[in-house]
Amino acid sequence: MKRLILFCLVGFCAQSFSQTASPEELQVGKSFLPTMAYSQQENQELLTLYEGLRVADVSDGMDMVGLPGTGLVDPAIQADWQDRDSLKHIFRGVALTVRYVPTQLPDRPAPDKEFTTWEGQFYSQLSSETWTQLIQPGTAIVIDDVQEKDIGSIGSNNILGWTSRGAVGVVTDAGARDTDEVALQKVPLYLRKKGRGIRPGRNQLESVNMPVVIGGVLVRPGDIVVADGDGVIIVPRRVARQVAKYAHDVLAKDKTGRKNLYEKLGLPLDQTVK
Repeated sequence: MKRLILFCLVGFCAQSFSQTASPEELQVGKSFLPTMAYSQQENQELLTLYEGLRVADVSDGMDMVGLPGTGLVDPAIQADWQDRDSLKHIFRGVALTVRYVPTQLPDRPAPDKEFTTWEGQFYSQLSSETWTQLIQPGTAIVIDDVQEKDIGSIGSNNILGWTSRGAVGVVTDAGARDTDEVALQKVPLYLRKKGRGIRPGRNQLESVNMPVVIGGVLVRPGDIVVADGDGVIIVPRRVARQVAKYAHDVLAKDKTGRKNLYEKLGLPLDQTVK
Protein backbone atom coordinates (compact mmCIF):
# COMPACT_ATOMS: atom_id res chain seq x y z
CA MET A 1 0.00 0.00 0.00
CA LYS A 2 2.81 2.42 0.87
CA ARG A 3 4.43 1.71 -2.47
CA LEU A 4 1.24 2.58 -4.35
CA ILE A 5 0.84 5.81 -2.38
CA LEU A 6 4.41 6.82 -3.21
CA PHE A 7 3.77 6.29 -6.93
CA CYS A 8 0.60 8.39 -6.75
CA LEU A 9 2.40 11.23 -4.99
CA VAL A 10 4.58 11.87 -8.07
CA GLY A 11 1.57 11.89 -10.36
CA PHE A 12 1.45 8.23 -11.31
CA CYS A 13 -0.87 5.60 -9.91
CA ALA A 14 -0.14 2.00 -10.81
CA GLN A 15 -3.83 1.13 -10.62
CA SER A 16 -4.60 3.48 -13.52
CA PHE A 17 -2.61 1.39 -15.99
CA SER A 18 -4.02 -1.96 -16.99
CA GLN A 19 -1.95 -4.36 -19.06
CA THR A 20 -4.76 -6.78 -19.70
CA ALA A 21 -6.00 -7.36 -23.21
CA SER A 22 -7.92 -9.96 -25.14
CA PRO A 23 -6.15 -12.22 -27.63
CA GLU A 24 -8.04 -10.42 -30.40
CA GLU A 25 -6.68 -7.03 -29.29
CA LEU A 26 -3.16 -8.36 -29.03
CA GLN A 27 -3.42 -10.05 -32.42
CA VAL A 28 -3.85 -6.73 -34.24
CA GLY A 29 -1.38 -4.87 -32.03
CA LYS A 30 -1.87 -2.84 -28.87
CA SER A 31 0.10 -0.12 -27.09
CA PHE A 32 0.10 -0.32 -23.30
CA LEU A 33 1.45 3.20 -22.83
CA PRO A 34 -1.46 5.64 -22.90
CA THR A 35 -1.07 8.94 -24.70
CA MET A 36 -2.99 12.18 -24.28
CA ALA A 37 -3.92 15.12 -26.47
CA TYR A 38 -3.54 18.65 -25.11
CA SER A 39 -4.94 21.97 -26.27
CA GLN A 40 -2.72 24.73 -27.60
CA GLN A 41 -3.67 26.83 -24.59
CA GLU A 42 -2.60 24.08 -22.17
CA ASN A 43 0.70 23.69 -23.98
CA GLN A 44 1.46 27.40 -24.04
CA GLU A 45 0.65 27.80 -20.35
CA LEU A 46 3.06 25.00 -19.52
CA LEU A 47 5.79 26.32 -21.80
CA THR A 48 5.58 29.70 -20.06
CA LEU A 49 6.76 27.96 -16.89
CA TYR A 50 9.93 26.80 -18.70
CA GLU A 51 11.02 30.17 -20.06
CA GLY A 52 14.69 30.77 -19.33
CA LEU A 53 15.34 27.36 -17.80
CA ARG A 54 18.51 25.44 -18.65
CA VAL A 55 18.90 21.69 -19.01
CA ALA A 56 20.92 21.67 -15.78
CA ASP A 57 18.15 23.47 -13.86
CA VAL A 58 15.55 21.06 -15.17
CA SER A 59 17.74 18.08 -14.30
CA ASP A 60 17.96 19.36 -10.72
CA GLY A 61 14.19 19.78 -10.71
CA MET A 62 13.77 16.17 -11.77
CA ASP A 63 15.99 15.13 -8.86
CA MET A 64 13.75 17.09 -6.50
CA VAL A 65 10.58 15.28 -7.60
CA GLY A 66 12.24 11.92 -7.05
CA LEU A 67 13.34 11.19 -10.62
CA PRO A 68 17.15 11.54 -10.53
CA GLY A 69 18.75 10.90 -13.91
CA THR A 70 15.37 10.40 -15.55
CA GLY A 71 14.88 12.19 -18.85
CA LEU A 72 18.55 12.85 -19.57
CA VAL A 73 19.05 11.96 -23.22
CA ASP A 74 22.25 10.18 -24.28
CA PRO A 75 24.95 12.91 -24.40
CA ALA A 76 25.93 11.65 -27.87
CA ILE A 77 22.86 13.57 -29.07
CA GLN A 78 24.05 17.17 -29.18
CA ALA A 79 23.34 20.48 -30.91
CA ASP A 80 24.25 20.50 -34.59
CA TRP A 81 25.30 24.15 -34.17
CA GLN A 82 25.65 26.63 -31.30
CA ASP A 83 25.26 30.39 -31.15
CA ARG A 84 27.38 31.58 -28.24
CA ASP A 85 26.23 35.19 -28.56
CA SER A 86 22.44 35.00 -28.76
CA LEU A 87 22.07 31.35 -27.65
CA LYS A 88 19.56 30.70 -30.43
CA HIS A 89 20.35 26.99 -30.34
CA ILE A 90 18.48 26.69 -27.02
CA PHE A 91 14.82 25.73 -27.10
CA ARG A 92 11.97 24.55 -24.90
CA GLY A 93 8.99 22.86 -26.52
CA VAL A 94 6.15 20.36 -26.30
CA ALA A 95 6.92 16.99 -27.86
CA LEU A 96 5.35 15.86 -31.11
CA THR A 97 6.68 12.33 -31.57
CA VAL A 98 7.40 10.63 -34.89
CA ARG A 99 8.85 7.19 -35.57
CA TYR A 100 10.46 5.94 -38.78
CA VAL A 101 11.56 2.30 -39.11
CA PRO A 102 13.72 0.43 -41.65
CA THR A 103 11.83 -0.48 -44.79
CA GLN A 104 11.51 -4.07 -46.02
CA LEU A 105 10.68 -2.90 -49.52
CA PRO A 106 13.10 -2.74 -52.48
CA ASP A 107 15.61 0.07 -52.12
CA ARG A 108 15.36 1.12 -55.77
CA PRO A 109 12.63 1.50 -58.39
CA ALA A 110 11.49 -1.34 -60.59
CA PRO A 111 13.16 -1.45 -64.04
CA ASP A 112 10.08 0.02 -65.71
CA LYS A 113 9.71 2.99 -63.34
CA GLU A 114 11.51 6.34 -63.44
CA PHE A 115 13.47 7.16 -60.31
CA THR A 116 11.71 10.48 -59.70
CA THR A 117 8.28 8.81 -59.94
CA TRP A 118 9.31 6.05 -57.54
CA GLU A 119 10.88 8.55 -55.16
CA GLY A 120 7.77 10.73 -55.11
CA GLN A 121 5.49 7.79 -54.46
CA PHE A 122 7.73 6.53 -51.66
CA TYR A 123 7.69 9.93 -49.99
CA SER A 124 3.94 10.39 -50.31
CA GLN A 125 2.78 6.85 -49.53
CA LEU A 126 5.41 5.22 -47.30
CA SER A 127 7.81 7.72 -45.73
CA SER A 128 5.66 10.80 -45.56
CA GLU A 129 5.51 13.84 -43.30
CA THR A 130 1.76 13.71 -42.75
CA TRP A 131 2.43 14.60 -39.12
CA THR A 132 3.36 18.19 -40.02
CA GLN A 133 -0.32 19.12 -39.82
CA LEU A 134 -0.02 18.67 -36.03
CA ILE A 135 2.74 21.26 -35.62
CA GLN A 136 1.73 24.24 -33.51
CA PRO A 137 3.65 27.19 -32.06
CA GLY A 138 5.92 25.73 -29.41
CA THR A 139 6.14 22.23 -30.90
CA ALA A 140 9.34 20.26 -30.35
CA ILE A 141 9.62 17.62 -33.08
CA VAL A 142 11.10 14.39 -31.69
CA ILE A 143 12.04 11.87 -34.37
CA ASP A 144 12.94 8.27 -33.59
CA ASP A 145 14.67 7.18 -36.79
CA VAL A 146 16.96 4.45 -38.13
CA GLN A 147 20.36 5.02 -36.51
CA GLU A 148 22.07 2.24 -38.42
CA LYS A 149 21.46 3.68 -41.88
CA ASP A 150 22.82 6.80 -43.55
CA ILE A 151 19.54 8.69 -43.78
CA GLY A 152 18.99 12.43 -43.86
CA SER A 153 15.33 12.38 -42.91
CA ILE A 154 15.82 15.97 -41.78
CA GLY A 155 17.19 18.51 -44.24
CA SER A 156 17.50 22.26 -44.62
CA ASN A 157 14.28 22.46 -46.66
CA ASN A 158 11.84 20.46 -44.59
CA ILE A 159 13.18 21.66 -41.22
CA LEU A 160 12.60 25.25 -42.35
CA GLY A 161 9.07 24.29 -43.35
CA TRP A 162 8.45 22.84 -39.91
CA THR A 163 9.72 26.07 -38.37
CA SER A 164 7.33 28.09 -40.51
CA ARG A 165 4.48 26.12 -38.94
CA GLY A 166 5.64 26.94 -35.40
CA ALA A 167 8.18 24.28 -34.45
CA VAL A 168 10.83 25.59 -32.04
CA GLY A 169 13.35 22.78 -32.46
CA VAL A 170 14.04 19.21 -33.56
CA VAL A 171 15.61 16.24 -31.75
CA THR A 172 16.51 12.96 -33.43
CA ASP A 173 18.37 9.86 -32.33
CA ALA A 174 19.65 9.46 -35.90
CA GLY A 175 20.93 11.85 -38.56
CA ALA A 176 20.19 14.94 -40.61
CA ARG A 177 21.59 16.29 -43.87
CA ASP A 178 22.31 19.83 -45.14
CA THR A 179 23.62 20.66 -41.69
CA ASP A 180 25.64 23.68 -42.91
CA GLU A 181 22.45 25.26 -44.22
CA VAL A 182 20.49 24.31 -41.10
CA ALA A 183 23.11 26.18 -39.06
CA LEU A 184 22.85 29.25 -41.30
CA GLN A 185 19.07 29.13 -40.98
CA LYS A 186 19.44 29.03 -37.18
CA VAL A 187 16.91 26.23 -36.68
CA PRO A 188 17.70 24.39 -33.40
CA LEU A 189 18.64 20.81 -34.25
CA TYR A 190 19.93 18.10 -31.91
CA LEU A 191 21.14 14.89 -33.54
CA ARG A 192 23.37 11.86 -33.12
CA LYS A 193 25.24 12.06 -36.42
CA LYS A 194 25.37 13.62 -39.86
CA GLY A 195 23.27 11.96 -42.56
CA ARG A 196 23.32 12.21 -46.34
CA GLY A 197 20.85 9.80 -47.89
CA ILE A 198 17.16 10.30 -48.61
CA ARG A 199 14.26 8.44 -46.96
CA PRO A 200 12.94 6.51 -50.00
CA GLY A 201 14.31 2.98 -50.00
CA ARG A 202 15.64 3.40 -46.47
CA ASN A 203 12.83 4.00 -43.97
CA GLN A 204 9.05 4.14 -43.56
CA LEU A 205 6.80 6.14 -41.28
CA GLU A 206 5.65 3.81 -38.49
CA SER A 207 3.70 6.03 -36.07
CA VAL A 208 2.85 9.57 -35.05
CA ASN A 209 2.24 10.82 -31.50
CA MET A 210 2.97 7.49 -29.90
CA PRO A 211 5.66 6.81 -27.28
CA VAL A 212 9.20 6.72 -28.71
CA VAL A 213 12.66 6.24 -27.24
CA ILE A 214 15.34 8.86 -27.93
CA GLY A 215 18.82 8.36 -26.56
CA GLY A 216 17.59 5.86 -23.99
CA VAL A 217 14.73 8.09 -22.81
CA LEU A 218 11.00 7.52 -23.16
CA VAL A 219 9.24 10.44 -24.84
CA ARG A 220 5.46 10.71 -24.96
CA PRO A 221 3.54 13.29 -26.95
CA GLY A 222 3.00 16.33 -24.75
CA ASP A 223 6.17 15.89 -22.69
CA ILE A 224 8.39 18.94 -22.25
CA VAL A 225 11.66 19.03 -24.20
CA VAL A 226 14.51 21.32 -23.10
CA ALA A 227 17.72 21.50 -25.15
CA ASP A 228 20.87 23.58 -24.83
CA GLY A 229 24.65 23.24 -24.97
CA ASP A 230 24.53 20.56 -22.26
CA GLY A 231 22.28 18.30 -24.33
CA VAL A 232 18.61 17.36 -24.11
CA ILE A 233 16.26 16.51 -21.25
CA ILE A 234 12.69 15.22 -21.41
CA VAL A 235 10.24 16.08 -18.63
CA PRO A 236 7.20 13.79 -18.26
CA ARG A 237 4.03 15.83 -18.54
CA ARG A 238 2.70 14.54 -15.22
CA VAL A 239 5.50 16.23 -13.23
CA ALA A 240 6.24 19.17 -15.54
CA ARG A 241 4.75 21.91 -13.36
CA GLN A 242 6.47 20.76 -10.20
CA VAL A 243 9.81 20.35 -12.00
CA ALA A 244 9.59 23.86 -13.43
CA LYS A 245 8.98 25.36 -9.99
CA TYR A 246 12.05 23.70 -8.50
CA ALA A 247 14.15 24.46 -11.57
CA HIS A 248 13.39 28.19 -11.34
CA ASP A 249 14.53 28.18 -7.71
CA VAL A 250 17.83 26.63 -8.80
CA LEU A 251 18.24 29.12 -11.66
CA ALA A 252 17.48 32.14 -9.48
CA LYS A 253 20.14 31.17 -6.93
CA ASP A 254 22.66 30.48 -9.67
CA LYS A 255 22.04 33.85 -11.35
CA THR A 256 22.42 35.72 -8.07
CA GLY A 257 25.64 33.96 -7.18
CA ARG A 258 27.21 34.37 -10.60
CA LYS A 259 26.13 38.02 -10.89
CA ASN A 260 27.91 38.78 -7.64
CA LEU A 261 31.04 37.12 -8.98
CA TYR A 262 30.79 38.99 -12.29
CA GLU A 263 30.66 42.29 -10.42
CA LYS A 264 33.49 41.30 -8.11
CA LEU A 265 35.68 40.35 -11.08
CA GLY A 266 34.67 43.37 -13.14
CA LEU A 267 33.08 41.27 -15.89
CA PRO A 268 30.37 42.81 -18.08
CA LEU A 269 26.96 41.34 -17.30
CA ASP A 270 25.62 39.02 -20.01
CA GLN A 271 22.12 37.70 -20.62
CA THR A 272 22.69 34.67 -18.38
CA VAL A 273 22.91 36.75 -15.21
CA LYS A 274 20.50 39.62 -15.94
